[in-house]
Amino acid sequence: MLLNTFKNKKVFLTGHTGFKGTWMTIWLELLGAKVKGYALKPEMPSLFNYVKGNLKVESVISDIRNKKKLEEELLAFQPDFIFHLAAQPLVRESYKIPVETFEVNVIGTANLLDAVRSLKKECAVVIVTTDKVYENLEKDYAYKEADKLGGYDPYSASKAAAEIITESYRLSFFNPKESRTYGKKSIATARAGNVIGGGDYAADRIVPDIFRALSKSQIINVRNPNAVRPWQHVLEPLSGYLTLAAAMKKDPQKFASAYNFGPKLKDVRTVEELVQHATKSWGKGNYMIENQENAPHEAGTLKLSIKKAKKELHWKPKWNSDVAIEKTIGWYKNSIEKKADIFKLCVDDINDFGNN
Repeated sequence: MLLNTFKNKKVFLTGHTGFKGTWMTIWLELLGAKVKGYALKPEMPSLFNYVKGNLKVESVISDIRNKKKLEEELLAFQPDFIFHLAAQPLVRESYKIPVETFEVNVIGTANLLDAVRSLKKECAVVIVTTDKVYENLEKDYAYKEADKLGGYDPYSASKAAAEIITESYRLSFFNPKESRTYGKKSIATARAGNVIGGGDYAADRIVPDIFRALSKSQIINVRNPNAVRPWQHVLEPLSGYLTLAAAMKKDPQKFASAYNFGPKLKDVRTVEELVQHATKSWGKGNYMIENQENAPHEAGTLKLSIKKAKKELHWKPKWNSDVAIEKTIGWYKNSIEKKADIFKLCVDDINDFGNN
């Protein structure tokens, strides 16, 4: 289904140099799509730099806040699909740079949607946000798409604001119920949980922290051992984004809304459980709990309901948390100990996921 949808189609992908963006670029090219990426220069080290020699993507290095440049590049490409992944994606970083986080995640999203207004063709647009857009009640509850939005920290608030802005543009300029604004442009948002997978080298994320410590035979420092998260392999939400876009292409009106993409509820795990399974998969490793008395606030419990995606998109997760952790740790271990080809490691995971 995905091959039939994306083969020979033009896909404009923001944030293509990031962790999820690089995986998405590889997958889209395997599906036969022509990809144009728009993002900041990749950080070092980065998955994108390791695999870019294997990619055909037209790579534009620029800031999502540069409205004129973004619009020029998008309109010159005339895409059939747009996936908006560009973001400041870290909760703890958002405490350090709150204004920049709001500029990138809120104004950047508005800039993209405004550029879409000038696009004179049918196009499916998926705006990627996060599970953290909901007002977190810190209860054992799986948030549904209709639940109240919120945001304690600047990152969460910025993504909730991006959801509100997207809804405003959808109703004002791409309203499926109003022919004067519609023009067969379909706008949806995708809310995913915490992703893991090979090639994530970001600071202040648990799996990269685990990988760095294990590869150097160091102790893993764990900040929030009891925090519950909807962990999933990176290919899970990406498959959701692709499935959603394919559905939007078939029926632009029906699927122009928000969708959660996460694991089954029985698959949510604490941070400490994730660390324990990761060290077991690696074959060694120890961890210690950090003292977090003066640490910035982070959500304690996050769960997502995926009933809507299952019912309307016929999407469901393929790899449980055990498989996701083992695939992730295996990727890092092979890249370090066996010096395996990193691009091939990604392709093998995508093929394995697709055949599952």
